[in-house]
Amino acid sequence: MAPTAVVRGLALAALLVLSLAGAARQARRPNVVLVLTDDQDVCLGGMTPLKKTNALIAQMGITFLNAYVPSALCCPSRASILTGKYPHNHHVVNNTLEGNCSSKLWQKIQEPYTFPALLKTMCGYQTFFAGKYLNEYGAEDAGGVGHVPPGWSFWYALEKNSKYYNYTLSVNGKARKHGENYSVDYLTDVLANMSLDFLEYKSNFEPFFMMISTPAPHSPWTAAPQYMKSFQNVSAPRNSNFNIHGKNKHWLIRQAKTPMTNSSIQFLDDAYRKRWQTLLSVDDLIEKLIKKLELNGELDNTYIFYTSDNGFHTGQFSLPIDKRQLYEFDIKVPLLVRGPGIKPNQTSKMLVANIDLGPTILDIAGYDLNKTQMDGMSLLPLLRGDKNVTWRSDFLVEYQGEGYNGSDPTCPGLGPGVTHCFPDCVCEDSYNNTYACVRTLSTSWDLQYCEFDDREVFVEVYNLTADPHQINNIAKIIDQEILEKMNYRLMMLQSCSGATCRTPGVFDPGYRFDPRLMFSSHGVRARRFSAQSLQGT
Repeated sequence: MAPTAVVRGLALAALLVLSLAGAARQARRPNVVLVLTDDQDVCLGGMTPLKKTNALIAQMGITFLNAYVPSALCCPSRASILTGKYPHNHHVVNNTLEGNCSSKLWQKIQEPYTFPALLKTMCGYQTFFAGKYLNEYGAEDAGGVGHVPPGWSFWYALEKNSKYYNYTLSVNGKARKHGENYSVDYLTDVLANMSLDFLEYKSNFEPFFMMISTPAPHSPWTAAPQYMKSFQNVSAPRNSNFNIHGKNKHWLIRQAKTPMTNSSIQFLDDAYRKRWQTLLSVDDLIEKLIKKLELNGELDNTYIFYTSDNGFHTGQFSLPIDKRQLYEFDIKVPLLVRGPGIKPNQTSKMLVANIDLGPTILDIAGYDLNKTQMDGMSLLPLLRGDKNVTWRSDFLVEYQGEGYNGSDPTCPGLGPGVTHCFPDCVCEDSYNNTYACVRTLSTSWDLQYCEFDDREVFVEVYNLTADPHQINNIAKIIDQEILEKMNYRLMMLQSCSGATCRTPGVFDPGYRFDPRLMFSSHGVRARRFSAQSLQGT
């Protein structure tokens, strides 16, 4: 062989070695799995059925005891996970197309900048989605199931809202209908099998991100056949705010019938049991997923996050079943994480929110968070156990109420403007159930301050140290200076974006309060989103 050919061959060999080494380095970057359940509470025992999940994630990693969502409703909360933003910045305000849920405007303005899109385009991750995306995903007016959001290498998304049978999946933009045969159609199991297939056939030269979004424990609460008789002796918790009148609360809470009828209590107890039954299949999914990662030799290099899009209530303040309210049972969620560098069997009392998931996962991937416009913070320093971490002491909760223009035919006496009035014509939502809150957790205060956008400009304040079940509204007796500071802090958070959402809270040493700002022309009431404001984004 000629000398030049030898040199050329050696050069090519060297390039090949470098290329393979580079691929190996990339493959060694951590993988990430995010499992998202639907309507799973943590305050009322929602994690109790998940024995395997607790053993395989919580006991092998860290449990965040104060994890929250900025809006206690599926679509706004999921949009916050994907964008790392508060609802006033991503503009998804409810579960309808008109509320920007998977609308064309969402697709144009927000989807290109979600954290999965950045993972794929900027970090070289292969990305996999399976399950419920956003409640209006697949709507014909927004591209149908042919629309595949940017950032996903493999896309298996449920059309519309959670179901267990008789649903349609978008398989990389092609519709696939499923029936009601348990062995091939039960959605939680289908998601598990798709996830295992991905782990079997994916590329081994790129790190991966998986988002698995289960229907459980959302209604219609259809359990797998083998679990339909589980928890027969379980009923909803009878804690101190169960089946009591919500005195000194917003009118929507006060309208609930107290005491609840026996039929309402039986209904919510049945729902509670069925919710737990559906979660047993999620527990199986987690076990299969972790066994497969271990078999592949990838478990030690994979972060696994487990959380929910919002909490839930079953009889609290005599509201039968739903979410949407400002109280702990609706805004607090489970958050468990295991992965490289996370010590086992830890708990953290730090105040975290689902807007932190996107920044955390991008941080794990090595992406510069200063290049994003996200409102959340990376949890990575907390996961690693870094010392002297400066952390938030408050965050924003915001919700825009929904209601029907006409009267509910089953409850004609209620008039227009309310919705979800079942059972016994007890309404779970209304147009003026529109509120914003500052949820504070500092060394000195465990406090929630909320304002409603209604004629009363109603205010609710709770000291959760003394009143963890939020029974007594102390708005009329708390120190006036604290009220003023919280009012101003709420105004600031409602207009925050990016870094300004992470400024010191009212009880932090670095907090600055100028009372003169209380009398500025800025509105401090909970922000309402109109069709005009959405079109202007």
